[in-house]
Amino acid sequence: MNTWNHTDVPDFSLMGLTDSKEIKLVLSVLFLLIYMVTVLGNMGMILIIRLDVQLHTPMYFFLTHLSFLDLSYSTVITPKTLENLLTSIKNISSMGCFTQLYFFVLFGGAECFLLSSMAYDRYVAICNPLHYPVVMSTRRCHALLTCSYMMGAIDSSVNMLCLSKLNFCSSHVINHFFCDTPAILALSCSDTYVIEMIIIIVSGSTLMVSLFTISMSYTSILSAILKISSNSGKRKAFSTCASHLLAVTIFYSTMIFTYLKPKKSYSLGKDQVASVFYTIVIPMLNPLIYSLRNKEVKSAVSRIIKKREDPR
Repeated sequence: MNTWNHTDVPDFSLMGLTDSKEIKLVLSVLFLLIYMVTVLGNMGMILIIRLDVQLHTPMYFFLTHLSFLDLSYSTVITPKTLENLLTSIKNISSMGCFTQLYFFVLFGGAECFLLSSMAYDRYVAICNPLHYPVVMSTRRCHALLTCSYMMGAIDSSVNMLCLSKLNFCSSHVINHFFCDTPAILALSCSDTYVIEMIIIIVSGSTLMVSLFTISMSYTSILSAILKISSNSGKRKAFSTCASHLLAVTIFYSTMIFTYLKPKKSYSLGKDQVASVFYTIVIPMLNPLIYSLRNKEVKSAVSRIIKKREDPR
């Protein structure tokens, strides 16, 4: 038995999504198109927010970094997945595998806390509108953002420290299309119960704390909205939260389904479908959700186009 931190550890081999050449071709074209939309959508969202002064608010400050995180963790996974689909190269070095996993967990953990920060921002905007400029100051926004990245880094570091203790037998074939924690745990021939529990506790805490913050924020928001007398006021308040709530629901449902369960429950088919959704599809959906359902973003695009056409 060897541990992966030894110098003689062989490369891992990613099984991928399918062995069928026809399905591989279809998936490669589909994933390439999705990745292109992801890059263009998230880069476009960042650019629009940067160029339009009216969008320089806490909500769009967080949205800028949400786009950055979506783009980052999609880039960590998708190019290697496309390489596996388009070529016969399935090998990935142990260093490359765990580097991919480290940054994926870091960006995913940071996004959890960033989404909770965005929920807190909506809570202050709707429940304490008069104090909003003071509460959501530039300093507090940067503090919340820093905490998001720090919590993601802690989550990722603990995950890597636990996996470094694993012992592997003869098999180094990862039954997945990228280096993910459950798939790597499934390779171990030693007892992983303690390591599993530590990872589940840390990952579960990340998900549950951020989800609890989001739930409490939206419970207060809903209570405040129901007290609004005018229907137009209620619709306006709901519209400011709808996009974020939709993004949160999609993101957390797939993450909880995949990670908050023991190694024995790992299922190649079901977990791969969920993984494809939150690693490849969701990063594409977020900019579409926030742009198509957001009048302020549409107005910003119109203002930017008009400025380009008429510099005066």
